[in-house]
Amino acid sequence: MSRRSLLGRTAAVAAGATALGATAAGPAAAAAREVDVAIVGAGLAGLTAARDLVAAGRTVAVLEARGRVGGRVVNLPLANGGVTEGGGEFIGPTQDRIKALADSLGVATFPTYNSGKNLLHKDGRKTPYATDGLLGSVPPVDAAGLANAAIVQAALDDMAKTVPVDAPWTAPKAEEWDRQTFETWLRANAVVPSAKFLLDVACTSIFSAEPRELSLLFVLFYIAAAGNDSTPGTLERLTETAGGAQERRFVGGSQQVPVRLAATLGDRVVLNAPVRTIARSGEQYAVTADGVSVTARKVVVAVPPPLAARITYDPLLPAARDQLTQRLPMASVGKAIAIYDTPFWRADGLNGQVVSDTGVISSTFDNSPPDASYGALMGFIEADEARAYDAAGEAEVRAAVLKDYVRYFGPKAASPTSFVLQRWNNEAYTRGGPVSIAAPGVLTRYGRALREPVGGIHWAGTETSVHWMGFMDGAVRSGERVAAEVLAAL
Repeated sequence: MSRRSLLGRTAAVAAGATALGATAAGPAAAAAREVDVAIVGAGLAGLTAARDLVAAGRTVAVLEARGRVGGRVVNLPLANGGVTEGGGEFIGPTQDRIKALADSLGVATFPTYNSGKNLLHKDGRKTPYATDGLLGSVPPVDAAGLANAAIVQAALDDMAKTVPVDAPWTAPKAEEWDRQTFETWLRANAVVPSAKFLLDVACTSIFSAEPRELSLLFVLFYIAAAGNDSTPGTLERLTETAGGAQERRFVGGSQQVPVRLAATLGDRVVLNAPVRTIARSGEQYAVTADGVSVTARKVVVAVPPPLAARITYDPLLPAARDQLTQRLPMASVGKAIAIYDTPFWRADGLNGQVVSDTGVISSTFDNSPPDASYGALMGFIEADEARAYDAAGEAEVRAAVLKDYVRYFGPKAASPTSFVLQRWNNEAYTRGGPVSIAAPGVLTRYGRALREPVGGIHWAGTETSVHWMGFMDGAVRSGERVAAEVLAAL
């Protein structure tokens, strides 16, 4: 099956860094501030919340640990002067809020390259296949496997329809589904080995996690959330390129969106300011970051749950909230992008998209710019494969990745003009990606604490979104939701 979106890196593009340098204050320039709302995190969620609060006449300070904005969305500079995305990059149908935000900032989109054939690499054989036929982009495994996979996909979609996106723990079979892993359910239902292969690939592609790591209820919620208020989510929308979550990319790279949004906020955004403590004093909060202190009436924490848990809170957070964040680890993901003079695979009738049963890279995309002025092959390093290479040097990872690319696309793939690597597990202020994941028992026992404010502390980030959790659209939606929540409470 096809693919999904993902996340960021510490270095921004030179253009983005220049734009931010003119608009965002460093800690020395903002030793103390008093505002209506302090926002922790300058990813899409935090910046969107700040935009809406400022538009409503409120004062804000956005504290960002990194030296750039964007969080899990980042442009990586290339030696040829171009950029590629190290994190979230794709958008598709029903992702209305990220599209509206990009439009408002003048960031255009273009179609993900999808002309030509996909490649299935399985059992040592390489099979090109068209994506515009009866099967769409489903890899052409044996007939029994295709039939079994179709039944499993339909069953997952049907079960997902019964899961309320705003409270999945209230689904009629929530307890039953949250008692088992996705792996357990797949073994009982994807009984043909090739069908199990397709669902395993879909799982690692969507979550960057193995089926054994996920609650079945969490998977069903994620499927249900892959839509909007008028369009139910489906597994197909999560996995597809044309008509799915990987349909389009941003001209100039996805980080153009948070960079331009931050520019509208000016010196309200403070970089290099990791937040250490949030302490309540009466009706106000003291938010202390490196070199910066902010006094605020309300606080928005817009970082992944595991990172939010590393902040010291006074008074302590309720046990339910703390127990929740202890149980929402980040998945494991990296991106490897090889740059070539041309997208040579296109001349061979290939679209650059691969599904494989072996290798450090099991799925790829053509990440070339819209004018095809150079070629870029992007591969995801996910789940067990990502963890296996966490401690490896970049040269070792590069060698393993290029070996896979040569297997898929031939000897021309062995000699890129440059190579960039983003490993989210090793990012200090992310430690994984693309999203926090829930094992059995988490949603039914602790899920209610995910968005519930604690006094004047409110929670945002893509993990808190009821639509498109784990995607850029979910981050924007969460920022809009939390801003409305805070305005109602002020």
